Amino acid sequence: MTKAVISRIKNGLALKKLLLIVLCVAGAAGIAVALNSTKEGLVEYIGAQKDIFTSGKALSVVTLEDLAGRKGLYAMGPIEGLDGEITIFDSKPYITKVRGSDYILDTTYKHGAFFLVWTEQSNWKDVPVPAAVKGYLDLQKFVRTEAAAAGLDVTKPFPFLLAGTPVEIKWHINVDRTGGKPITNELFVKSKEPFVARNEPVDIIGFYSEHHSGIFLSQYAPAIRKDSGMQNAIHIHLVSRTSKAAGHIDDITLGEKMVLRLPKLK
Repeated sequence: MTKAVISRIKNGLALKKLLLIVLCVAGAAGIAVALNSTKEGLVEYIGAQKDIFTSGKALSVVTLEDLAGRKGLYAMGPIEGLDGEITIFDSKPYITKVRGSDYILDTTYKHGAFFLVWTEQSNWKDVPVPAAVKGYLDLQKFVRTEAAAAGLDVTKPFPFLLAGTPVEIKWHINVDRTGGKPITNELFVKSKEPFVARNEPVDIIGFYSEHHSGIFLSQYAPAIRKDSGMQNAIHIHLVSRTSKAAGHIDDITLGEKMVLRLPKLK
């Protein structure tokens, strides 16, 4: 092997090492990775729930590691392969997966989602929730009313938080029960393990939109009767303060002295 060839090999290895160092420094510095996502209003999203019904598969469109290091990150979505739920609260991930008759909680970013919606917010405005706001639809209407009063553009998607102790939350974690068959609406509904939390202090992350059904919102929620004429406009997840519970909320009965938090406009 000639000296020239050896020199080229050494230079190539040096370049690879330099590139690796640059990538590591960028990651450590929290430099955002470019994603093929869509920004609307105060939220960003990638993928769409409806895509799993056209493809028959729940393939990953984003890895959570691409979002690691972002401050004030709030996100939610389903894990690829219908294998759990993703909830990120103030940049900390809460990943739940059904295993046997129980479920596990993981707090790493090492997971992929077949759709994901998120926001980066550090400043929030607290709004006390009146006692008259009891159920899922009450909450949906209250969120819209208060957001409009706070100056948010409610024709575009926006995030919200809810804190306190609900009387009851019916929630679920996705678990693959397709039997290897292409995903249909029926199999998707079947692929959920239900849970109930009662009088448990929680933090709730939500996204409101009237125009993203089938993308990061389900057209119908179990709490809304299909013949009611009402459209689902919220996607909400819980994170328990006292247990490992974290996942998608299907229905909720609010408790006393709960607090709605809306993004503060600059």
